[in-house]
Amino acid sequence: DAAVVVPATVAATGAGAVYANDDVTPYARRRDDAVRAALGAVPWRSWWGGLVHAPGAVLTGKGTLSQVFTPFHKTWAATEWGRWPTETDGAVLAAVADDGGDEAPRPDAAPPYEPGEDAALGRLQRWAEQVDDYLATRDLPGIDGTSVLSGDLRFGTLSPRTVATILGTASPGRAGFVRQLAWRDWYAHLTHERPDLPTAPVRPAYAGIGWRNDPDEIAAWKAGRTGYPIVDAGMRQLAATGWMHNRVRMIVASFLVKDLLVDWRIGERWFRHLLVDGDVAQNAGNWQWVAGTGLDAAPYFRVFNPTSQGRKFDPTGAYVRRWVPELAGLADRDVHEPWLAGPLALAAAGYPEPMVDHPAARDRCLAAYQAATGATGGGAERGHDTPE
Repeated sequence: DAAVVVPATVAATGAGAVYANDDVTPYARRRDDAVRAALGAVPWRSWWGGLVHAPGAVLTGKGTLSQVFTPFHKTWAATEWGRWPTETDGAVLAAVADDGGDEAPRPDAAPPYEPGEDAALGRLQRWAEQVDDYLATRDLPGIDGTSVLSGDLRFGTLSPRTVATILGTASPGRAGFVRQLAWRDWYAHLTHERPDLPTAPVRPAYAGIGWRNDPDEIAAWKAGRTGYPIVDAGMRQLAATGWMHNRVRMIVASFLVKDLLVDWRIGERWFRHLLVDGDVAQNAGNWQWVAGTGLDAAPYFRVFNPTSQGRKFDPTGAYVRRWVPELAGLADRDVHEPWLAGPLALAAAGYPEPMVDHPAARDRCLAAYQAATGATGGGAERGHDTPE
C-alpha cells in the first residue's frame, strides 16, 4: 500500500520531500491522493514526466480539450513546453533507501528487452538512424520498421520529450513519428478528462451494441487459432513477447470486435494483461478507435479484411511464417489464405479452418451497429498508428 510504504520510507530516510511523476489513470490518481494525504506536511512535488504536455496545456481557443485529433495536434506542436525540474528543484540525493521489502517473484525467462535507461537510450539512438524511413516501413510487420520504444515510454525509462528532442521533425519520417507522440498525449489528456475511457464508450450511442461475446471464439482469438494467419501471428507474437506490431494490433482488434462481435473492453483487458507497453490510456483509446466508439475514431463500418491486410502489409508472408510456423512451407500465394491449399494440406499442417466467413461477419457487424445507433453507413476510411 503506497499510502503506508511511502510515508514510512520518508520517515526512515529523513527525506525532505517526495518527488513523483503524475499519471492520468483513475487508479493512479486515487493512489497519489492517498499518499499526499498520508504524508501530511511533507512536500509532494510532481511533474508530468511521461508526457510532452501536461493535461490542460493544449486547449482550443474556447479553453477546452479538442475532441478531434488534427486540431489538437496543430496546437500541440505550437505549444511551448512547460518547465521541467532541474537540480535546483531538490536537494542532492545523498543516499538511496535499499530495503527491497518482500522479494518480487523471479521471472522464468529473460525480459523481452534489455531494461533500464541506458538500454532505452541505446534503442532510441538506433531508431534515430532509421526513423527517416518510418512512413514507408511502419506498416510492415515482417521487418524491423518501428521503434519498439513503447515499453520505454510506458515505464518512463525514456521521456517522450527526450524522444522528440533527439529525433526532431526535419524529415517526413521524423515528423510523422513525433506526431504519434501527440496521439499519445491526446489519449492521456482524454483519460484525464474522462476517467471512464477504459470502461465506457465515449459515444453513448454505442452502449447498446448487441455483442455476441462467444467464449469459445474469444479463447480461439487469444490462442491464435482463428484460421486467419495474420490474426493468429499477431496473437502468438503477443503471447510470446508481450508486444505486437501496431498494424497487426489494429487487424486483430478489428477481427475481435467486428468479425466476432466481441465487446472491445474484453480485448482491451487482454492486451493490458499481456502487453509490456500496456498503458491504460493508450490501450483503451486505441481499442475505442478500432471499435468506432471513441472520439475521432474509425467509422463503425470500417472493418479490416484480415486476408487483404495480410497480403498488403506482409506480402511475402515473412511475419506469418515466423509466428505461425505450421504454415511456413506454403507458397506466398497461399500463406494468407491457407484454405486454398486444400483441406488435406490444412489438416497436415494442424492449422484450423477460418472460424468465420469474413464477408458474412462484416454484414453481421454492420447490422448490429446500425441496430444500436440507427446509422446507415457510408463514408471514407482513415486511420492512424501509435508509437510502438
